[in-house]
Amino acid sequence: MSTGEDVSKENLGGPDVAIASGLIHNVADTDEEALDEIRRYLSYFPPSAWSYPIATEPDAFSEPRDTPELLDIVSRDNRSIYDMRSVIDAVVDTKDWFEVQPDFGRAIICGLAHLGGHPVAVVANQPQVIAGSIDSDAADKAAHFISVADAFHLPLVFLADNPGMLPGSESERDGVLRSGARMFVAQTTATTMKMHVTLRKAYGFGSMVMSLIGFDGQVAAYAYPGATMGAMSADALSGASNADDGLAASLREMELEASYRSAEHMGFDELISPEETRNALLTSLQRGIYARQAVAEPVSRCAIVP
Repeated sequence: MSTGEDVSKENLGGPDVAIASGLIHNVADTDEEALDEIRRYLSYFPPSAWSYPIATEPDAFSEPRDTPELLDIVSRDNRSIYDMRSVIDAVVDTKDWFEVQPDFGRAIICGLAHLGGHPVAVVANQPQVIAGSIDSDAADKAAHFISVADAFHLPLVFLADNPGMLPGSESERDGVLRSGARMFVAQTTATTMKMHVTLRKAYGFGSMVMSLIGFDGQVAAYAYPGATMGAMSADALSGASNADDGLAASLREMELEASYRSAEHMGFDELISPEETRNALLTSLQRGIYARQAVAEPVSRCAIVP
């Protein structure tokens, strides 16, 4: 009435509108299903910010196991598309993990899961959506998710496979750099345990928001052999600099060696093969949890959020 707009209640604030805006996280068909979703969501969190998440009783699913299926899922061709949800299915204890905001910011997957019985928060790029590039909606979603996980001491698992922040004039007008900076602040100020795996690539600022920073206090940082990283891809750099054939070939060779050079200079704790992914993360998580000395308490925040 105040604006003179002729609009229905559903078109003004129904689920479709609120999902697109990022206001509503998850949708259920009935009140009962909504309450079940809430119970599932809360089951991953501790009773309060004054305690750590509670591990489930050990079972066969929480034991160490190899993940050879990732050799088939994650193609070494950077342009090949795969579903990151399949990777998460293979890495965490069971496939019934809880995805938060599945229909908003779909270039990043945010999920709650168990790893070795311990609740964890997973932040993963989705190559099926804009090739895994991080747009403003995905960054906003991830920033909020990371902050919530940190507030309740859930360990963060980052699975990176992105060519960087989404480029282009439309993306810039949408505020992708501001949203990216918000995600960067969330993950760099997070005090909970952080673990990182670069599956194939992580370029530019897109690598930094996914916690690929050597001085960022991760419990562990891993990469698959041959993973590529840097300010931008060799092809993009060759095109931008009008490189001749010889220089372009040299840039491609340096790109292929990037993971080995980074590991040599302690940018990664170790290069792992795909079938080692779950066990490497599980070992790092257990080491971090068992070495934890401080009593849980609410997180103090002092950063200015962009």
